[in-house]
Amino acid sequence: MILRPLRDSRDDAEAVIAVTAACSDDPPADWPPVRAVRHLSRARHFARTDPGGCWLALDASGQPVGAAVSSAREGTWGLPFLGVVPEARGSGVGTALLRRTLEYGRGCLRGIVVSPEHPAAVRAYRAAGFTLHPAMELSGTVDAARLAAVDGPVVEGGPKHRDLLDSVDRARRGGAHGPDHEELLRHYRLVVADDLAGSGYCYLGEDRVECLAATSRRIATRLLTAALLSFEPGTRVGVADLTAEQEWAVDVGLAAGLTVAPHGFVCLRGMRPPMPWVPSQGFL
Repeated sequence: MILRPLRDSRDDAEAVIAVTAACSDDPPADWPPVRAVRHLSRARHFARTDPGGCWLALDASGQPVGAAVSSAREGTWGLPFLGVVPEARGSGVGTALLRRTLEYGRGCLRGIVVSPEHPAAVRAYRAAGFTLHPAMELSGTVDAARLAAVDGPVVEGGPKHRDLLDSVDRARRGGAHGPDHEELLRHYRLVVADDLAGSGYCYLGEDRVECLAATSRRIATRLLTAALLSFEPGTRVGVADLTAEQEWAVDVGLAAGLTVAPHGFVCLRGMRPPMPWVPSQGFL
């Protein structure tokens, strides 16, 4: 096995996509074009911002068998992706990738990983000192008639809100996303709320809430309600990675007619589950 840093190139980004697809039995050929663009751009973004935290594992023939993407932001380390293709599992590839990413984040006080229910992944993160917080996902078609009216202003966000975004991040996850917001703004719609009740933001994809953070539960509830109401009628939507602390989100989702089901783990080290907070699977 060859383990080398991920490069800011289309070839390396496509290698990460190949590993991602192999881990989910979801061939890139079946992906909507917007999803492929987002994955390519995200891999190259982290290769630029965190060259010491992003790694690619290759077999003897040069084919990608594993990849890991991690970030360090103001003392908060995150692992947005770590995957090993099925045929290489059990050979130490995942262990080697995780070790490199943990070394990159060794100076960080806090750590965040969103993990699937895969037993080997769960064991590895627990062995690395992470507390496992069982998570839930809301999914289904929004019944707008069942939702309460939005209780205050929610406006379209953009680069001018960068200070607000970083401030909310620091309050909730201990460190701002920093340059990640520039990448998120390229690919997702942003809505923000900022008044006497607090501040917050929410990024939206075509059919899911990508992430949400706020300084109060009232603002978080307002943002999530507005987000669910903004989807096209009949769209099957998702809000994932909700720990038990996010009951406010579960309440909004159930009121909207969504169903709730188990959805892996949010793994945290050096911090308790932020609240209110919905992590981004791609940026944490």
